[in-house]
Amino acid sequence: MTSPPTQPTTTTPQHHPHATPDTPHLTVRGEAELEVDPEIARITVTLTARGHDRRTTLDDLTHRNTTALDLLKSYGDTVENLSTGTLTLRPELTPYDRDEHIHTHHGTIHLTAELTDFTVLGELTTRLADLDLTRVDGPSWTLRPTSPVHRTARRHAVHDAVRRAKEYAEALDTTLAALLELTDTTTGSARPRTRSAFGRSAVRFSGAATEIESPDPEPLDLEPQRIHVCAEVTARFTMNPPRL
Repeated sequence: MTSPPTQPTTTTPQHHPHATPDTPHLTVRGEAELEVDPEIARITVTLTARGHDRRTTLDDLTHRNTTALDLLKSYGDTVENLSTGTLTLRPELTPYDRDEHIHTHHGTIHLTAELTDFTVLGELTTRLADLDLTRVDGPSWTLRPTSPVHRTARRHAVHDAVRRAKEYAEALDTTLAALLELTDTTTGSARPRTRSAFGRSAVRFSGAATEIESPDPEPLDLEPQRIHVCAEVTARFTMNPPRL
């Protein structure tokens, strides 16, 4: 009589939520720090208009907004993202006037532009700052959220955790057995390494309009800030019992 074929046996992985002398645990932290060039420069443009007449103020603000947008769009794909933020048009009352007479109207528009070609950044910022009643803040340097640099930093952090764990195990004359848990404990992603000379301060707040056309100003020499990228993980392992 032929015996039925023997079924292969499978071993179910044993979980060890608590450390024991037979399954000691080891917890380590893995870290990685990279310093890379930025991918994006972000500038903020604030357009201002003031006047005694509300409609005239609004017309002036609309004209300055159109001028700034046309200038930004003339750089094509160099300006990767362009968005309009807060629009404000508010009356200002005459001080100490109980009848609440409107003294003037004050309007502002905020624009945000992100550039990927830093060779034209100095030229664009100076041309924007040269516009009437226009303020430029920036640039702030950053990486894209999808930048492969973040993935590279995370991989290096994991490799650092495994290396540290193996070193501890070797110090006990044993080896790692299994990974129990891996936790991403990174508290920050990417930040500029140092503050540039241009920094985040205003480039220029221009004065009254002029009828005289002048050539474009000399472009600013802007040096990109290096970006500091950090990644951190916590890893828990089991070890083969060491002979102490």
